[in-house]
Amino acid sequence: MTLPLFVDRTEAGRKLATSLEHLRATDPVIVGLPRGGVPVGAAVARALEAPLDVILVRKLGVPGQPEVAMGAVGEGGVGVLDDDTIGRAGVTTAQIAVVEASERRELDRRSQRFEIGRSRLDLAGRFVIVVDDGIATGSTARAACEVVRAQGARRVVLAVPVAPVGWDDRLAHAADEYVCLATPEPFVAVGRFYGDFSQTSDDEVVRCLRNAAMRSDRAARSLSHRDQGPQS
Repeated sequence: MTLPLFVDRTEAGRKLATSLEHLRATDPVIVGLPRGGVPVGAAVARALEAPLDVILVRKLGVPGQPEVAMGAVGEGGVGVLDDDTIGRAGVTTAQIAVVEASERRELDRRSQRFEIGRSRLDLAGRFVIVVDDGIATGSTARAACEVVRAQGARRVVLAVPVAPVGWDDRLAHAADEYVCLATPEPFVAVGRFYGDFSQTSDDEVVRCLRNAAMRSDRAARSLSHRDQGPQS
């Protein structure tokens, strides 16, 4: 039996942050893919003292085999299709449209859920680190990178704790830089490499975002007080 590489997503994020330390000086924004990428991204954001947000992306599952990705959709009308998977599975254009419509409804629901009481971060001109808990097919990660670029990111870094061998070649041009801690073989599923890979809830995503926002607010107030200097 193979021992897990990470205790849980938080530990994975802390370890991933050490490989992203060279980006601290770029004043990056960390964006996690909900749900599982957000606790990983939260740990990275905490370690790098960076702000945290989400990039809303949904996998398009093959009809009857929802665990198999045939593409992904994201905010702003972004969509990615895996023609090879679609061809092998014999999925029709009409079936794709039905799945896409369902997943876009879920995107809208999550957008409303995750934006309550906070403002989304402006990514224009920023170094953006896109974080997930692992890569399987890469469809959702590719869509996330496209969303980030569409929002004006200056440079896109895709960072994950674990992925299959050759994952960065499959995602060529999706990001400007790729960071991964481990590419074990054989690669069966992302969850295999975690001790705790329990499902991340919407509430946990909201909690991560709120905690990160509070840390950013405290840091901003502290910097403002230092800039003002002692009061006479």
